[in-house]
Amino acid sequence: MDDSLSRRDWLRVLGISGVAAGLSSLRAGDAAAQDSGFQSSVVDSHEVQANRASPSFVDGKIIQPSRELPLLHKTDVLVVGGGPAGICAAVAARRAGADVTVVERYGHFGGLWTGGLVLLVLGHIVKGNKQVCQGLGEEMMRRLDKMDGAIVDRRPGVNPTVDAEAVKYLMVEMVEEAKVKVFLHCWGVDAIVNDNTVHGAVFESKSGRQAILAKTVIDATGDGDVFAAAGAEYERRLHNVGLVSRVGNMDRIDQAKARGVPKPRYLGRHTPIPGVNWANLRGPEVDGLDIETLTKMEMDHRKFIWRNMQKVRQTPGYEKVYLMETAPQLGVRITRVLNGLGRVMFKDILAETKYPDVIGVGGASNAQHGEWQIPYGALVPKKIDNVLAAGRCIDAEMRMADLVRLIPNCFVTGHAAGVAAAVAAQDGCRPRDVEVPKVQKILKQQEAYLG
Repeated sequence: MDDSLSRRDWLRVLGISGVAAGLSSLRAGDAAAQDSGFQSSVVDSHEVQANRASPSFVDGKIIQPSRELPLLHKTDVLVVGGGPAGICAAVAARRAGADVTVVERYGHFGGLWTGGLVLLVLGHIVKGNKQVCQGLGEEMMRRLDKMDGAIVDRRPGVNPTVDAEAVKYLMVEMVEEAKVKVFLHCWGVDAIVNDNTVHGAVFESKSGRQAILAKTVIDATGDGDVFAAAGAEYERRLHNVGLVSRVGNMDRIDQAKARGVPKPRYLGRHTPIPGVNWANLRGPEVDGLDIETLTKMEMDHRKFIWRNMQKVRQTPGYEKVYLMETAPQLGVRITRVLNGLGRVMFKDILAETKYPDVIGVGGASNAQHGEWQIPYGALVPKKIDNVLAAGRCIDAEMRMADLVRLIPNCFVTGHAAGVAAAVAAQDGCRPRDVEVPKVQKILKQQEAYLG
């Protein structure tokens, strides 16, 4: 549509004589339609979808027949999930020399950090304000530092806050620089397994159900979807499921009118965008793998956030504050946690345990305690081969879940999983058999901190 034709004019054209008459007049030579710039063409006027194997209803049961799946791609390292852990894994594996593919179910990278609007970078520092999250996570922070309006509070001992759109852009830039193969809008739905060995994963998309073969697979889905489908043992947990929103016009509060009035709740904290806050909603402890529960959480949270904002706007001085957006991605925090060869334990913080197979170091929420090491075994399933976990679904006891899932610690485990997967693929061995000192050496070369 020509820029000179406003939305109101367009609706008036369609509304005066009806849609059919409006479209007829446009086809007859309306200049706006002729100059619209839109194009469309027919690919196949009688196409029937290929590779179908529709379920049938037999004797009260729904039966899915077997079928051959199209092969979408082959790769050395396949990363399923493009969140903080997945992107660090993909870039790290590529820099280690492997051919890498990352598959993401949404149309952007960043996971809950961007799509969930969880904008606070929390968990990268320890007592003494020492920063333990280094490597690719720190590289992202440095690069965001150089971008206009991308990050605030970026200084020693402080938890910075990012802009989601800046992070989405940066992740695309880093993935393209590393020459990682990408498939977006693909949901991982199954693992390809023979004799307890994973050979790739199966994805659903608008192109149908397709498969990607890989020498090593990294499960960075957050929910352990791939290792669970492969038959790995895991612990299923309930946790709080919330929703984040952004609030606008926080810089237009009338302080004179608001003086003496109780400050409204759920207005959050500042972001790199002046006048815009992000507000987190903890939500109830529920099962983040149950579709009915997830549906209820989405609907209930959106109603609550909208109604709360209407109350805020009725508060003297806050009349101009408004709900800018709710996150498109629900805030699921913990669901499946791998039962691995090693485990991150709370007692190891107190004991300052040192692991010979350390692949990263985690921090505290607000520098209230010391650093803790992450053993490589926490990423490796007990019995299933050729798959590694990264991010919030690595093996960690309950008391450590709220540290492991923090974004900087997802950077760390993703970085380690990427390097280990690359080494396994290149050396032709199982991830459980990689030379850990070799992985550690490459991680240090990539500026990771191992204690």
